[in-house]
Amino acid sequence: MPRKVDHRERRELLANALMRLAAAQGLEKVSLRQVAAEAGVSTGMVQHYFRTKDEMMTFALGMVMDRIRERSQAEAAPTTPRELVRGLLLQVLPLDETRRLENHVVLAFLAYAALRPSIASGLREGAAGMRTFLAGQLRAAAADGIDPDHAAAGLLALVDGLGLQLLSHQYTEAEAVAALDAQLTLLFRPAAT
Repeated sequence: MPRKVDHRERRELLANALMRLAAAQGLEKVSLRQVAAEAGVSTGMVQHYFRTKDEMMTFALGMVMDRIRERSQAEAAPTTPRELVRGLLLQVLPLDETRRLENHVVLAFLAYAALRPSIASGLREGAAGMRTFLAGQLRAAAADGIDPDHAAAGLLALVDGLGLQLLSHQYTEAEAVAALDAQLTLLFRPAAT
């Protein structure tokens, strides 16, 4: 009896190979042939699952976002909006090897997408969803004197900047987490009575 193929698993195998290559050399130089070699499969198999490099990259970026969400949800159940926001943003920061690889991939993807508007749309959707979620948590906390939408955009910009600083060894993990916590303390002040 023929073995049943798990197509999602195969796509993830290829996306993981793409992410390793992207982290090591950026996306511009990565080819379908290199992904096949890195994954230990034929180029034909790569082309069976992904018609183009852009299609494979979009899948890989979605996989990174799914992993961040899964890790965030796997954490102990947060009891406040601040804890929920902190838990999610900590999963975005490159604080371990897995998250460093993901950050390298996202940076490579951003650089690649800067010249390809069709690819950038997936990034915009992901960022918009994250901003909406963060703004909702700020509203739920009734944070004092802030515009939740602007504050959410600022939090994402802060985490992006901290991520770059961590990847370039400008900050330690402890310094980056302390900076995030300081901003969260400012944003999640209780409303004045």
